[in-house]
Amino acid sequence: MNTILANITITVNDQLYVKNPETSSLGKKIIEHSILMIDEIGFENFTFKKLGEKIGSNESSIYRYFESKHKLLLYLSSWYWGWMEYKLVFATNNLSIPLEKLKKAITILTEKIEDDFTTAHINESILNKIIIAEFTKTLLTKDVDEENKIGFFLVYKRVINRVIEMIQVVNPDYKYAKSLASSIVEGALHQHFLKDHLKTITNCNETISPTDFYIDLVERITK
Repeated sequence: MNTILANITITVNDQLYVKNPETSSLGKKIIEHSILMIDEIGFENFTFKKLGEKIGSNESSIYRYFESKHKLLLYLSSWYWGWMEYKLVFATNNLSIPLEKLKKAITILTEKIEDDFTTAHINESILNKIIIAEFTKTLLTKDVDEENKIGFFLVYKRVINRVIEMIQVVNPDYKYAKSLASSIVEGALHQHFLKDHLKTITNCNETISPTDFYIDLVERITK
């Protein structure tokens, strides 16, 4: 699957950037090192000035690509969910048994992410850590309704809608497919966070993964 993904361009809403970072070596360097720096110091402490110093570029040059660090985080999130969608589609496309297809989708969306070496300037494993820790910051803002209208969360919602459709095929009578699907996608991030930081309030640990939990949950409630 990595060979296939290597030939695919992840499309991101063009209103998230001033200049597409994928079109230049500087843009790719901005993406690569912003991921590493946000992981290292956290989004709150991350600034374009610090990033510029890290990559040996003027702060103003970063603003030629992104008008704010919020837009940069939205870009990284949108790229991540686009990448996850491709993984999801390729992993489930040839599966004909509805429950097995759903379980495979859950596995893709909830498992620990390994770096995909076909994208040299993006470390997906570290980006996943950022999504776990920071993704809610893209949603919990005063501008979320307007940004939703513009389409900033379209790929994220599309991933959830794919899971909704799979749940409805498994059990057409289940009334809460939307809530279940969004709980799986969002809840998996939360469970990974709890597993790493607040261990006493989750059953997930070194032997029980969020994937185990959500597959068990879905098997029980979609019977």
